[in-house]
Amino acid sequence: MGIPNPSDEVVQVRHGDVAGEPTVVTISCPDKTGLGCDLCRLVLLFGLNIVKGDMSTDGRWCYIVLWVVARPGRAMAMRWDLLKDRLIQLCPVAAPFGLDNHHLAAAGLHHHDHDAPAPSPNIFLLKFFCYDRMGLLHDVTRVLCELELTIRRVKVSTTPDGRVLDLFFITDARELLHTKSRREETYDKLQSVLGDSLTSCEIESATEEMSSCLQASTLLPHSAVEEMFNVEVVEEQSRSCGGLSVAMDNSLSPAHTLIQIQCGDHKGLIYDIMRTLKDCNIQISYGRFYASQNGSCEVDLFAVQSDGKKIVDQHKQRALCCRLRTELHRPLRVALVNRGPDTELLVANPVEVSGKGRPLVFYDITLALKKLHKRIFLAEIGRHVVGDREWEVYRVHLGEGDHSSLRSKIVDGVTNMLMGWDDTPPS
Repeated sequence: MGIPNPSDEVVQVRHGDVAGEPTVVTISCPDKTGLGCDLCRLVLLFGLNIVKGDMSTDGRWCYIVLWVVARPGRAMAMRWDLLKDRLIQLCPVAAPFGLDNHHLAAAGLHHHDHDAPAPSPNIFLLKFFCYDRMGLLHDVTRVLCELELTIRRVKVSTTPDGRVLDLFFITDARELLHTKSRREETYDKLQSVLGDSLTSCEIESATEEMSSCLQASTLLPHSAVEEMFNVEVVEEQSRSCGGLSVAMDNSLSPAHTLIQIQCGDHKGLIYDIMRTLKDCNIQISYGRFYASQNGSCEVDLFAVQSDGKKIVDQHKQRALCCRLRTELHRPLRVALVNRGPDTELLVANPVEVSGKGRPLVFYDITLALKKLHKRIFLAEIGRHVVGDREWEVYRVHLGEGDHSSLRSKIVDGVTNMLMGWDDTPPS
């Protein structure tokens, strides 16, 4: 593949000549394990859909081209310069003077800092009181997303007098929340959205005791676990899905296994494929994917195991195909359960082996409920281990009342928003 000229840009962003045409994002940098997954996750975080993609690597240098479009009805302004900066931060740094990182590492002259686990980001507690109104939580979530503040956990409670106490455990992608200017910027943005209803607002570093609250607080309802995490049921549903096909072929390449996927498109589809393969220690040498306007997607991936060999074991092939079908059929799990007089919405997504959760899930949940004119009386985010996997679980109490007649409308509305099947602009 060769080493590009050191003057070449690591990331290039080229916009279409005509409005509505995809923006082409090109990445050329040293390769590292899981880079494709991390890049696709960031594209999803910025509210973009990948409509076409090409990637290739020789194990040392990779070249990735993504054709992306903004999701319909996107409320947040697209910041292409910021996206470019964040993509560059994900890419390993090339060795100087065209030298090879692998050779330098073998000689003990180079350390793979990008392959080492990143230090845990500092956690802060955002606490504020305000008067409740429809769509409040979504508007706050949108502000935090625009500020690049990641919600790690949230606890929202409504008092009898109509006030809301919001506790957000957050991290800062810019790592500046300890500064006065960054906190004032956050205060001002929240004030602009909440107006006079905001009665107090504080940001402080989370203590060790506070950070322990990031752990899941209570057990999940047994009925919800059965409905959302029953492996046999989900696998059977994925096998019976007529528009979903995953197949492997070892006859077309002497060194690689071809993984072919045909399925319906959804928000974060390529990310779901990449995170699944990353978690299963499957490496992609060449890949191509295309999403048509009729909602179907075709993916061809030439892949090897972590030892560099083809996937020839029949049991491993069946297990990987089954895992991919399951992840693409139901990448998120949504359920509505009764908790005494209250109704609770639960949404779960798998956590990557690296510990990263899916981006913008809480944003989509709160937007869907805002459009359904449903108030949120209590909300929590926690992580639970079910079976052999860790899940990020969002629990939203919708309060008292008979929601049974609207059960399918609520579940479908939230699911469609999460999967990108709802294209109407937010209210």
